[in-house]
Amino acid sequence: MTSVADGQPHAVDAERGGEEDMRSLFGQSTAVFASLAGPAHLVESANQAFFAAIGKERARTGVTLTDLMPELAGQGFIALLDQVYRTGEPYTGRDARVMLGIGAHAREAFFDFTYEPRRDAGGEVIGIRVIGLETTQVKHAQRLMAEHRALVEQIARQAPLTDVLDGMARCIEELAPQELLVSVLLADPDGRRLRHGAAPSLPDFYNQAIDGIATGEGVGSCGTAAHRREAVIVTDIATDPFWTDFRDLAERAELGACWSTPILGRDGSLLGTFAMYHRSPRVPRDTDLALARIFTGTAALAIERHHIEQAKAAADARARAAHDELAKVVRAERELRAEAEQRAEAAAELTARVRAAAAAQAATPHPERCQLGGTGGCTAAAEIKLADSWGDSAWGCPIHVEEAILNVRSVFIASAELGGLAAYLNR
Repeated sequence: MTSVADGQPHAVDAERGGEEDMRSLFGQSTAVFASLAGPAHLVESANQAFFAAIGKERARTGVTLTDLMPELAGQGFIALLDQVYRTGEPYTGRDARVMLGIGAHAREAFFDFTYEPRRDAGGEVIGIRVIGLETTQVKHAQRLMAEHRALVEQIARQAPLTDVLDGMARCIEELAPQELLVSVLLADPDGRRLRHGAAPSLPDFYNQAIDGIATGEGVGSCGTAAHRREAVIVTDIATDPFWTDFRDLAERAELGACWSTPILGRDGSLLGTFAMYHRSPRVPRDTDLALARIFTGTAALAIERHHIEQAKAAADARARAAHDELAKVVRAERELRAEAEQRAEAAAELTARVRAAAAAQAATPHPERCQLGGTGGCTAAAEIKLADSWGDSAWGCPIHVEEAILNVRSVFIASAELGGLAAYLNR
């Protein structure tokens, strides 16, 4: 197991690192050469770049190209060689796609190449020279960069985070030269646990099992990378101590290696992890690490944008709630004010009625003191006569009369001139 630090460099260092990652992805192409003889295209000689391209285990001469590379038979390249040998006209191909190898070892490759006829002293075609330049890394990098631009545009359009991360994972899995499975885990706000973000090719039981794993030393590749804030490269899950608690789970999912890189925010905070799994034990190449760094940065951009949108939405929700609460307070204040005004009007009206009643009943014989003071009595002068619906009546002072009218619904001013009973009945 090897740990690779991946910190937060200054802007200049970050730019320089990005350029290095681009160069790693685009790679260094080397010309391939092979000399073929006769109509059967016997491999007479070839350079090391040719054998490196087709697989060093097949580095031999003295056999036909069809025997050396049987996978070419159904891809049209042997037919092109036959055509050049027959017509003597050279053929040039650009960005030609070819599958090299068979079965699990097959890989997609791209070449710019030329088939040139070889002639004897008499001008007869005796063989073909194959001259080519492998452009596989360039082609893959161009496709990856196009997908990367599309992802950045998605982020700019504020596409849902799950869509961006899922699309990123599928893009890398489809375009990587060798099979790999991508996983993105998202950190809880406190950074103590990692939650499922995207892993379209990992089995559901695996995603469910690691959803919510703790961040800490020795907690698989991702938990350790999150804890250390640096990349953790586990080349063989079956023997690495970091995977002791997850070895059986990884075996069920048929996983052999896991390279995990922490996703860090611009302030160094933990946002999650970006992991690349392989079916068998594998040591990463420079291109693998460059790919991880580039798309880890993309994931960080998407996650931070998502957090910003979440914070904005929460702030908007709080603002709406505060506005609604303020509107509710304003409505209540208006209702209270209207009610107070109504009460004031009613009180003024009642006072006027009481005064009118006192004036109307002034000449009527009545007791000297208020009879409405209760057990404590009232020493104020009696001025107004009240009655109730049961026929009882009493004289009271203006204060107790108003109080009785407000609090006892069956009470009315006993004044024929003021229409007391009628006003009560028609109230």
